[in-house]
Amino acid sequence: MTVQELVNKELFRMVNLGDEPEREITKPFCCDLLSIAMGKAPAGCAWVTVMGNMNTLAVASLTEAACVILAEGAVLDEAAAKKAVEQGITVLSTELPIFEAALQVYGLLG
Repeated sequence: MTVQELVNKELFRMVNLGDEPEREITKPFCCDLLSIAMGKAPAGCAWVTVMGNMNTLAVASLTEAACVILAEGAVLDEAAAKKAVEQGITVLSTELPIFEAALQVYGLLG
């Protein structure tokens, strides 16, 4: 499933559509500790987190995450929202808990 296909499902709110909507999502990844995510987030993952700041975007870029899904009503701060646009990072959001959001993505991946 691509990022655009996930967006088209309308399970999550669009915060920013990045530069690679045809990027393949490999798996969901759940983590709120940035140092762990830096070392373990697989390239192409849909990273589900509650961390809505500039450092999250830096880690998403570094790990080559396909997209970031902000769970539990988390939002990007103003500076991070601008940076997501500048860096072309897809960010989605949801009120769902982290695990349930990741489970939605997992179910779509089959």
